[in-house]
Amino acid sequence: MSKFELKLPQMGESVAEGTLTSWLKEVGEAIEMDEAVFEIATDKVDSEVPSEVEGVLVEKCFQVDDVVKVGQTVAVIEVNGEVSQPVEADNASEPEPPQEIQETVSTLETDMVMAKETTATPNQDYGSSNKFYSPLVRNIANEEGISVAELDAISGTGQDGRVTKNDILTYLEQRKSGGKPLVAEHPKVEMTKEATPEEPIKPQPKDASEVNTPVGAADEVIPLTRMGKLIAQHMTDSLATSAHVQSFVEVDVTNVVNWRNKIKTNFEKREGEKLTFTPIFMEAVAKALKKFPMVNISLDGDKVIKKKNINIGMATALPDGNLIVPVIKNADQLNLVGMTKAVNDLAIRARNNALKPEEVKDGTYTVTNVGSFGSIFGTPIINQPQVGILALGAIRKIPAVIETGDGDFIGIRSKMFLSHSYDHRVVNGALGGLFAKAVADYLEAWDVDREV
Repeated sequence: MSKFELKLPQMGESVAEGTLTSWLKEVGEAIEMDEAVFEIATDKVDSEVPSEVEGVLVEKCFQVDDVVKVGQTVAVIEVNGEVSQPVEADNASEPEPPQEIQETVSTLETDMVMAKETTATPNQDYGSSNKFYSPLVRNIANEEGISVAELDAISGTGQDGRVTKNDILTYLEQRKSGGKPLVAEHPKVEMTKEATPEEPIKPQPKDASEVNTPVGAADEVIPLTRMGKLIAQHMTDSLATSAHVQSFVEVDVTNVVNWRNKIKTNFEKREGEKLTFTPIFMEAVAKALKKFPMVNISLDGDKVIKKKNINIGMATALPDGNLIVPVIKNADQLNLVGMTKAVNDLAIRARNNALKPEEVKDGTYTVTNVGSFGSIFGTPIINQPQVGILALGAIRKIPAVIETGDGDFIGIRSKMFLSHSYDHRVVNGALGGLFAKAVADYLEAWDVDREV
């Protein structure tokens, strides 16, 4: 009999950990090959983790609601025969050492672990600072043993003096080389001193845990769900990372509306799929990204990563009020039928919590349909590490001026707003506006005789 360690696999791009939400097997139960053993939840997707071997569960290494890092052993399974986990070739043929040597080695290993724990740098509570630091900056500071006071003293070049990744790395290089690190001066400010227009006193952002909100006797306190907390942190981090700017374009989609109304019944009979407006808009966005590839990028420090593939994220509301963003891979290569099938499939499985980890990663641009809830337009927050997101407003019938060769007339037209949020660090106003206009132009030039 041998034992197999079932580890937490990679669950998606940039996912380093997950929360164990439930055990599907108990200790002593038999497990088949590829049978789910436990459920894990990340900020991107909830998923079951199957066993790679057949055997009996003999140990649970974590409890429900514990946070597990990728690569950590979650369960131990006892199997018959050899275990397929890699072993050192040199050790395979060596005889087992005598018992006294094993005991000595075990004692030394225990002493080494205790020594490491004793000398390890304790995690710093950077939440006690009155400054805002991104999770990346906090992780670097903690790994390098930078105290809260030392971190507060670093001069930041980000928005409102925030410390960026480059700032802390520069500080560390200067400290290691023996040079004088660049730190910020923190003179005491007298409370009676008035702020001048040139030097306004800016309030420092507070940690949410420091805000004491009064609760009345009739008020109901509802804790945030795990996914709610992750979304809140993701949105806050995005606002702290990107310089958000918006452009708005009004679009006449009368031809699109009339064409869809004309063919949707036959389309559903033939394809077995409902033709909504979403795949039509997704097709328009894919064409615009093809025309303006510098919107289909990511920013990594001082480097721009131009994405080869056009993978469009589709923000989808879940029944519990949360949001998830499944990704349509290579959207520019799909025809309208293929786009419709992809949109409908991902939307249905997203609402049923049946998405796979790979279906919520590698997005290069995101679209959100705020019009489905009646909003005319919105100012969406960028889905990091992307640099743009397009909000689709509600389609409304309104009176509008119609220009013809015989003069201008007032008529009833179907119109909507496109709201483009983009990262002004790398996407300027001209590019951001032209991209939104390209989507609008494609929709307004829709062929009412198009065949699908």
